[in-house]
Amino acid sequence: MIIFFAIPLFLFSIFWRPLFYAALILEGGYLIMRGMDLGRLPLVGLHDTLVFLAFSTGIFSLPFLRAERRLMPPVAVLAMIFTILGVLSGRMDAPLPQVLRTYWFEFHVVLSFFSYGLFGTGAVLGVLYLRSGQAGAEALQYRALLIGYLLFSLSMIAGGIWAFYAWGRYWLWTPKELWTTLLWLHYTLYLHLRYIGKWKGRRAAIFGVAGYGVVLFTYLGVGLLMKSSHSF
Repeated sequence: MIIFFAIPLFLFSIFWRPLFYAALILEGGYLIMRGMDLGRLPLVGLHDTLVFLAFSTGIFSLPFLRAERRLMPPVAVLAMIFTILGVLSGRMDAPLPQVLRTYWFEFHVVLSFFSYGLFGTGAVLGVLYLRSGQAGAEALQYRALLIGYLLFSLSMIAGGIWAFYAWGRYWLWTPKELWTTLLWLHYTLYLHLRYIGKWKGRRAAIFGVAGYGVVLFTYLGVGLLMKSSHSF
């Protein structure tokens, strides 16, 4: 399976940059093949979503690599970890539940994981700033988190429309929805304080990095530890 070859490529891309692009190409090819095999976008189950998260994190880090070359090694490690977890988790090849058979579900999930990729990139940029103190890394973090926030807001709108078609309600008060709202509020507060100038530099960077912990719990913690309408 070609996804196995992406793992060492991510590892060795820490030392040789072209391997990072090769790993992303392999993951993208795997996702296309997986989608063709399933007859749908591979967006359901831990295996598919972890691989998609690794791919999204790598792809959305690319626009920032030219300005911040130190970004690639930690992003490569992050993508490698998600890929390994995806390989270790079981694949879900069963037909989609009826509630997922809508384009609104696909828009919701794709936009969510694109935003997760940007939030991860922003977290890495925040760590780089905290280590070096170079203002450029913190400015790039702000841009990554702002774009991620916009995509995440669109994903929430698509999710509400999907919920209405699936259950007749825009809001179900499930743990996933509550934590998604907390995640949105976290980055709303970050962007507000950063924009009005209350927080800049170290405090903003720490708050941006902490947001990625909320991302991971919203994605993995809630899905694994709590029963929700998002568990399929």
